[in-house]
Amino acid sequence: MLIRLVLAAAMCLAAFAAAATPARIIILRHGEKATAHKLCGIGQDRAEALAGTYLGRGAAKSLFANGEEPAAILAITLHTLELAAPSAASWDQPLTLYSVLPDKDADEDEKAEELNRRTQEAAHDVMTDPRYAGKTVVMVWEHKHIANAKLEAEFAGKQVTLRKLLKLDQRGDVPKTWPGATYDYFWIVEFGTQGSDTPTKFTMVKQDFGGAYADLPANDWGEPNGMRPSSGCKLKAGEGPDD
Repeated sequence: MLIRLVLAAAMCLAAFAAAATPARIIILRHGEKATAHKLCGIGQDRAEALAGTYLGRGAAKSLFANGEEPAAILAITLHTLELAAPSAASWDQPLTLYSVLPDKDADEDEKAEELNRRTQEAAHDVMTDPRYAGKTVVMVWEHKHIANAKLEAEFAGKQVTLRKLLKLDQRGDVPKTWPGATYDYFWIVEFGTQGSDTPTKFTMVKQDFGGAYADLPANDWGEPNGMRPSSGCKLKAGEGPDD
């Protein structure tokens, strides 16, 4: 009898978790960086532009339906926190932080493991928390832990990227790696089947700003973004004008 009760409880919990899936998850990476601790001026401008154009209250091209607001805005590192802050503030919402802070004493393996763990925790919570059921969640994340074929191969079987954790790898239209020089895209993941944690639709949306933010880097997916050393931003491979 006890075993039956335990099994029944487990089945109820599994069904409850499945029913708690959000309707949509909006994924984007942090903005352009100056250091390991902060965004550069371009990244800070992108944070303000995102709030005014796509993610904030009253945004000109809001990614939310009329009358909708994000159920939560999640971040993981200082860079993602800085990018998400203006949008969250416009909704008078606290940021949900799965904090991974810079640690000068940690080696690269330790840093990767901590990012892995916190990404796993965040994905689990997003997909099971009843507060998010049927709603839209925004995840501002570190790009290698959104999608990175090399990282996934290194930790094979552990599911350490959002691409794996959200079952996006089961689709044929999702890139295997988020390029290092690409900052200007959203991934929008939809769960159209009630009670299922398998995504039914995936869309890539390119950020398009005007006005004061018209000069923000707006390269196509995987293309160089044209930033120069004089920008004050820390450049990655593929970001310079000659890469």
